[in-house]
Amino acid sequence: MLEKKPTRLMILDDHSLVLCGMEIKIQAETDLLLLGSFTRGSALMAALREQEVDLVVMDYSLRSGEVDGLNLIRTLRIRFPKLRLLVISSLYVPATVALALRCGASGFIGKELNSGELVLAIRQVAAGKVYLHPDMVEALQVHEVSRLDIATPASESELASLDELARTSALTVREHEVLRCCLDGLSVSHIARKFSRSIKTISTQKQAAFRKLGLRGDNELYKVRYQMEGR
Repeated sequence: MLEKKPTRLMILDDHSLVLCGMEIKIQAETDLLLLGSFTRGSALMAALREQEVDLVVMDYSLRSGEVDGLNLIRTLRIRFPKLRLLVISSLYVPATVALALRCGASGFIGKELNSGELVLAIRQVAAGKVYLHPDMVEALQVHEVSRLDIATPASESELASLDELARTSALTVREHEVLRCCLDGLSVSHIARKFSRSIKTISTQKQAAFRKLGLRGDNELYKVRYQMEGR
């Protein structure tokens, strides 16, 4: 009987301690083969062009100046269509999880979960399944996100809907940036750190964008996104 080949994977996280912890856990598993660890998305991209990889474990939010979140998921999906993506993040809320899966991720776990959860998620995603912790599945159901929503990746036209919405609503470039980050699940303080702006400035830009779109809160922003996707 032929021995099953190990799952070949790479990991991306801009926090060295987190990266080190994942390396130790993954390298202890005989069915997992770690081919590289990276703190920058550009280095990951270069490595993926050189080696065959089955799965990438990626942090959702990277340092300022890095392509991350939905944009990184979409880029990886387009350039490496056979690659499976498992996202980890401290931004572990239903809206962020649902959007990540719609963009092409195959699983999403919170950084607060234990290391055993990481290995379980990797194995499930490598087997071609979508992995979510049972608590998140329940939370998504409460937020009325169906299994079809998270199992069917969004089309390129759907992913471009926010750009069209921003264009027709006369948003400034910075308001557009803030709006995209809000859809990525980032808080005002996260966005402020990402763009090296004050929390007050980001809050003002967010409020201005919402006012132009006629939105009263974050939940309505997601509703507008879903409506523009024809759902």
